[in-house]
Amino acid sequence: MTPEELKALEKAVSKAKRLANERASELHDLIEDRLPAAYAELPALAQATYDACRTWAEADAQLKTAIAAESLEN
Repeated sequence: MTPEELKALEKAVSKAKRLANERASELHDLIEDRLPAAYAELPALAQATYDACRTWAEADAQLKTAIAAESLEN
């Protein structure tokens, strides 16, 4: 993997983590401020949070694999 590809992967992980944190914050706000009245929003927001966290976890695993492979090559 080239240094540019590794940087792009690091950037993708950072973006995915930011998005996961944003979804988690939205879920927290719903729970803290708007339940029980906004209970109908809970499933969709929980799913969006789960999906964002899964996307981050997959990107992070890919980055860790690339870093490990890079260290084996050097």
